[in-house]
Amino acid sequence: MTALLTDGATAPDASDLAHRKSPDLGQPIGVTRHDASSDAVSDIAMSGRAQGLFAATDERRVVIVEHADALKDHSFIAEFPADAWLVLVTSSPAATRRRAPARAPRKSTAEAGPLDLTASVTAAGGQVERIDRLESGAASAWVTTRARLMGLELTPGAVSELAAAAIESDRVDADRVERELAKLGAYAGGKRIEADDVKALVAGAIESDVFKLTDAVVRKDSREAVRLLHGLLEGGQVPQQILALLLWQFRVLLFASAMRSNDDANRAAKAIRSSPGAILRWQAKARLLRRSDVTRAYEALYATDLAIKQGRTDEDTALLLCVLDLCGVANADPRELVVGEPPRR
Repeated sequence: MTALLTDGATAPDASDLAHRKSPDLGQPIGVTRHDASSDAVSDIAMSGRAQGLFAATDERRVVIVEHADALKDHSFIAEFPADAWLVLVTSSPAATRRRAPARAPRKSTAEAGPLDLTASVTAAGGQVERIDRLESGAASAWVTTRARLMGLELTPGAVSELAAAAIESDRVDADRVERELAKLGAYAGGKRIEADDVKALVAGAIESDVFKLTDAVVRKDSREAVRLLHGLLEGGQVPQQILALLLWQFRVLLFASAMRSNDDANRAAKAIRSSPGAILRWQAKARLLRRSDVTRAYEALYATDLAIKQGRTDEDTALLLCVLDLCGVANADPRELVVGEPPRR
């Protein structure tokens, strides 16, 4: 029996994991997957006892339970059959909560206190493995190697797009990389996968492009910003969606500009429902801006939204003026579209 707790202390080497072969288990196995947030504990326990109808006589039963922190009853762990394997997977801090006293009177599910998954597994003679997710810097290497092992060919642009989309809170979502590569492989049908394929099929790819656009705006690189904007529009992205993502990025910048410590990052992340990693990622960029610059950007983004909704100009023109204004280009103030004359800077 094993409990896998993600986001542990030490991250494995990306290249090692990417090339590592599956271990030889010595016998056939039959895997059953459960989700503890929706499946009953009795069903999970039954999977450990029941042999599959068409299973080989020497097949070893393996039961994998996702979101194991949602389990309301841990008694089945100690009672799990010795000839079956139970793997409990969780990424929640709830895995280390305090459990109720062992000899306390039996309570109803509604009254029972939070359980300690780690203690339950250890008490049953199981093992606990803490696996840290790969850091963001390993994303491209991970995508490249996993694609090679799946027999897929990705252009460098496609690798960059997928790697950026698979990063969450400065960590690589390896499961998502596997899912997206499988989807891209089925779509490509043996052909080389291009960056446009990733943008079309992988959710989150647009966010990485808007991140690059915001970065160019902060650096006042109008040429690069306009190039990136045209790329988004030509790729079929809706101007209002680009505008909403730009607004979100500047919201993160606003909080990052006020950050003085990691505790500030944690508080800011909770306030805007983001992650401390996202706040920290923008901290260096935020130093290039004054707080008044961010406030001014809010005004430009709001004016652009109003101009589009009121039909003052077409969406693409309004968004282009907004990006140029954010880059500090003179006479590109989108607020003029709303109030009739350019406000004082």
